[in-house]
Amino acid sequence: MTQIFAWTYLIIAIVMEVAGTTSMKLSQGFTQLTPSIFIFVFYFGSLVFLAFSLKRLQIGFAYAIWSGLGTLLIAMLGIGIFQEPITFFKAASLLCIIVGVMGLKQA
Repeated sequence: MTQIFAWTYLIIAIVMEVAGTTSMKLSQGFTQLTPSIFIFVFYFGSLVFLAFSLKRLQIGFAYAIWSGLGTLLIAMLGIGIFQEPITFFKAASLLCIIVGVMGLKQA
């Protein structure tokens, strides 16, 4: 597997993790059938593609990217789609995630 495939798999894993978390919100506590099913489909797919990416990427870095970018994207979706409030503390915390992931890449 080449490095480009590893990064592609990681990006797919992140997108699927975000879709799974969004499905959680849309399932309304597992009261909506279709989004409830999608939670498991997307999370399973996310973990599969994360595992594929780990064939070539360092586990600490790949997991930080997966969880950090997933968190960042979910926060942005929450603000943009679900009208969740953005505060200074929330924005600063998201910035810390970005800086932390960049720091891991440099290490």
